Amino acid sequence: MDKGLNASSHEPDLSQFRAFGLLITYCLIYVLPLYASPATRAVAGRPRDAPEAIRARIRSVSLSTALCSLVTFVLVKRSPISLNVSPWNLMGYWPIGMVEAGKTVLLTGLLFLGPLYECLLIDGNWRSWSSLDPLKQVWSDLAVWRNMVAGPITEECLFRSSAVPLLLMAGCDRKSIIFLSPLVFGLAHLHHFYEFRVTHPRTQLGVAVARSVLQLSYTTVFGAYATFLFLRTGSLLAVVAVHTFCNSMGLPRVWGLLEPYWLLGGSNYQKISALKWTIPYYVLLLGGLVLWWQHLLSLTTSSTALFTLEL
Repeated sequence: MDKGLNASSHEPDLSQFRAFGLLITYCLIYVLPLYASPATRAVAGRPRDAPEAIRARIRSVSLSTALCSLVTFVLVKRSPISLNVSPWNLMGYWPIGMVEAGKTVLLTGLLFLGPLYECLLIDGNWRSWSSLDPLKQVWSDLAVWRNMVAGPITEECLFRSSAVPLLLMAGCDRKSIIFLSPLVFGLAHLHHFYEFRVTHPRTQLGVAVARSVLQLSYTTVFGAYATFLFLRTGSLLAVVAVHTFCNSMGLPRVWGLLEPYWLLGGSNYQKISALKWTIPYYVLLLGGLVLWWQHLLSLTTSSTALFTLEL
């Protein structure tokens, strides 16, 4: 049986309808201001990674996230039901959860054993990591800062820290919280379809639709996973760290041969060599999935959990 922090003999503070309504409102508050100003609006001929557009968008979503977080904080603070925790606890700000963050990144890394093997060894990126170039790029490249820092922080503050407490207050069960609330997170990314059509007008409509469907699918799946981690750890830092890690890795390869950087390609011998280096990738990919499942609960156990969940 699910046991949440809102388990009580009292009636829930919010109806589930109102809670999900607030989630949708939060989503609109996050997305709509991006189209309210020419500085943040998608414009034909201006790339998405234009520095002035990135700066304006980061300011916009930061303000939107702060507003939504404040609303949730006030609602939790005024709650007549004793949740046995402060808003800081329920929203994942305190305790910070350094240990939980480390364990959840380690857990998620198991899912990416194959991609890590490809990235570090096959693509030779271990050389850049040895000199900490990727970390330096976060500070020097505004687009990387958006993807690795600003995006994960604002999205997790909004769609986990601000949203999950509302659903707990409404008495939602674990399936509703884990599998339905991330749909809002996924839908929040659908506006990229419009932006892509504006900035890539020559791309066929079918390709643009397929791209958006794929994005909706993996953002919804990630949203469910991040919500599970947030409930299990009660740590905002943990889900931000996992979000950053997943953004850095991208979607895992599920087909094709790997091309080691030291092979120039072309001859049959080189293709055989590529196959030799490809097989370990898929073994690691499958083995990592098994290890992830085996350690899913043990690496997310925390005394600060918001919900007692069992598989």
